Amino acid sequence: MHICVLGAGIVGLATAWQLQRDGHQVTVIDRAAPGEGASAGNGAQLSYSYVAPLADPSIWRQLPHLLFSPSSPLKLRPKLDPQQWRWGLAFLAACNAPMAAASTARLLALAAASRAVFDSVRAELPADIDFSATGKLVLYRSADALEGARRQIDLQRALGSAPQRLVSNEEVIAIEPALAGYHRQIAGAVHTPSECAADCLKVCRALEQVLRARGVVFSLGADIEGFDLNRGSQQGRVQAVQAAGGPVQADAFVMALGSASARFGRQLGAYLPVYPLKGYSITLDVDNSPGAAPTVNVTDSARKTVFARIGSRLRVAGMAEIVGHDSRIPEGRIDMLVAATRALFPHCSDFLELAPWTGMRPATPTGVPIIGRVDGAPDNMFFNTGHGALGFTLAFGSAAELASRLSPAAAARS
Repeated sequence: MHICVLGAGIVGLATAWQLQRDGHQVTVIDRAAPGEGASAGNGAQLSYSYVAPLADPSIWRQLPHLLFSPSSPLKLRPKLDPQQWRWGLAFLAACNAPMAAASTARLLALAAASRAVFDSVRAELPADIDFSATGKLVLYRSADALEGARRQIDLQRALGSAPQRLVSNEEVIAIEPALAGYHRQIAGAVHTPSECAADCLKVCRALEQVLRARGVVFSLGADIEGFDLNRGSQQGRVQAVQAAGGPVQADAFVMALGSASARFGRQLGAYLPVYPLKGYSITLDVDNSPGAAPTVNVTDSARKTVFARIGSRLRVAGMAEIVGHDSRIPEGRIDMLVAATRALFPHCSDFLELAPWTGMRPATPTGVPIIGRVDGAPDNMFFNTGHGALGFTLAFGSAAELASRLSPAAAARS
């Protein structure tokens, strides 16, 4: 089949890679260069084994802080936006223990599949992608928070997660000496030795190079303007995508447009519960002196900030703002990332160049991505979107699942 993938972020490119590998003719459309959207400056961590969803029962007691504190790493700014309210109410409804456990199980399964696929993909990529497998520490400041982490570990262990354990603050420093100056702020941590990191933008660019060499057609700088529909069947079919460079016809289409998927889904008659979680990052050149910059991935759970070593740089990313599609970068948010970095790793960099960035991470209320068909959408439109902050982690697993649902047999039933 000829399949058109809408979106050239990490999820769209992973989908194109899987579909081409399965023998399909593939075209990729995007308004920007590969990886230039939410993939460009993401947290760089590949969190295959510790995937606690944002929709958690603890959100309820945090609500006043989320709504009113200017320094909260999670921020909700209510707007006159029905989509925000609909998404927000569904998110709060998902903040309960049974739903969090079900989401964790689903995310772990997707993450495990993604690890297996990406391990094979890396062998085919031509460029250095700053990949490392040095493990991850998730830091907790209080005994109560550490107890919640213990429950999450127990749940994930029962679901077959990779080995991980709680460690004391002394063990934290032994694992990552660059945290020595912060040890009094650490009650303990979750250590997962198998976790990884890589530069997602470099992965996207390497994937584009491989896919072009294998015959995948890229139509870049092409804004998607609409769809040509044939209403002959009950749900109808997409005949072509109208893009700035002209119509692109295909047998089937995959929408991997991140937080824009909801808007385009509405054009097709489908509701997608996807809303942007705005995040920020900085990228620092590191001091290579022993113990200055971390080599292990670190997540500060209280600040909702992640630190990932990518080659000679340190990616610092964090915060989740439910504020709509606002691409501005407030100086105060970057200051918070700098302050967090100086608190944990004061000697890691000269902090002269920050490379501030913001991105709209497409999230569902539960944190579980939408993979496959959606009620109301045309029969030959498939979706791979809503990965939230785990887009890089889940990309190749969700691509494999999407491709299995888009098999010739599945297409014949459409």
